[in-house]
Amino acid sequence: MILSDADIERRLREGDLVVEPLDDPDIQIQPASVDLRLGQEFLEFQHANIPCIHPNAEAEVADYVDETEIAEDGEYILHPGDFVLGTTHERVEIPDDLIAHVEGRSSLGRLAIVVHATAGLCDPGYKGQITLELSNLGTAPVALTPGMRISQLTFTELKTPAERPYGSDRGSKYQDQTGPQASKIQGDREFGGDQ
Repeated sequence: MILSDADIERRLREGDLVVEPLDDPDIQIQPASVDLRLGQEFLEFQHANIPCIHPNAEAEVADYVDETEIAEDGEYILHPGDFVLGTTHERVEIPDDLIAHVEGRSSLGRLAIVVHATAGLCDPGYKGQITLELSNLGTAPVALTPGMRISQLTFTELKTPAERPYGSDRGSKYQDQTGPQASKIQGDREFGGDQ
């Protein structure tokens, strides 16, 4: 079952679902979703510094990712073909009986801006800001401003709560993240990690 606005508001009041700061619930809570705003931090990928990315080489991250912070009243220009990691302004906490789906907003989609390449899911138990995989599929640069509504979360109720939710008991890589986070795929078992 997908939560409606009434369900979302009830779960927020009860405190098991957290979206904070939720500064304008009348605008941000949609009929079946919650709009999230763009944060100020970005990770930009540099392709000139390395021949390729090796998923198992954590040390390379500094060679191909630059951190950029935009002023609250500034703008980030996303050029055609660009891919950057951004972050939501809000921090979320997803209870053990819900999955949150990260979706783009149609108004930005009509400008050719997408907010995720593959990571469109927040598992039950996830806590933290959400890293956005921002791309411009269009032909013109688009100005993104911190605080603008950039994405939306929809919530699906599980038939039963997750027995092993996302979090420290699982060694989850991105639990309690703040700001955009580069890939931690080197922690996967196939690359010698324990995930």
